[in-house]
Amino acid sequence: MLTHDAALEWIARWDRQQEGYLPDREERFTVLIDAVEALGRPDPLVIDLGCGPGSLSARLLERLPKATVVSVDADPLLLGLGRAAYPQLTFVALDLREPGWAASLGLDRPADAAVSTTALHWISEPDLRRVYAELATVLRPGGLLLNGDHSDSDDDTPAIARLERAVHDRQTERAFGGEPHEDWRDWWDAISADPAFTELNTARTTAGASHHGSESHLLSQHVGALRGAGFTETGTIWQRGNNRLLCAVRG
Repeated sequence: MLTHDAALEWIARWDRQQEGYLPDREERFTVLIDAVEALGRPDPLVIDLGCGPGSLSARLLERLPKATVVSVDADPLLLGLGRAAYPQLTFVALDLREPGWAASLGLDRPADAAVSTTALHWISEPDLRRVYAELATVLRPGGLLLNGDHSDSDDDTPAIARLERAVHDRQTERAFGGEPHEDWRDWWDAISADPAFTELNTARTTAGASHHGSESHLLSQHVGALRGAGFTETGTIWQRGNNRLLCAVRG
């Protein structure tokens, strides 16, 4: 049986391996939560898209304890970790690529914000347009999408895009000094070998947790899909190299 303490230990390992790709991960979390807080509600309703084990959701609730955070993911193993570690959160098993996911949330009022970090690039561009269109139906006017991810601009500014990646790579090198550390694949291999996760790991094969790589990594793909969904303003409110926090305002 997965215990609370064991789940927290695995999530701590998850956070460390994610920081191997994102040295400024905690700073990006902080800025994102600052933006939610700046909406002015002590009790915002927030949807975490592609929440994984709940790292961002937990930080949101720690800063804004009166908030309602609905954490959505398709991966049963990551959801199982989150539920064991953070019983104060509401985890919902939904695949954002499946039509009707937004209505399935059963919200009792429009959401004030939707947030996501290092998740939506796995979604293909056609699916991304549908995700943002559905999201607009459950966000209040003036509500925010805050998406932190690696977003490239090769199609618009290729020279700058190369510089942004170079800046990010050098920052990672400085942060870790070339020292070996557990990466994404190492983490998944380790947790898959833990007998406590046999059932959850088996469920991953049929629950929509698979993907085909980074399918919507261009900033323009997200901006275009958001505008098509009725978001009236889009802009980057924080950036380190090609790691940026994109904000969009629902019209």
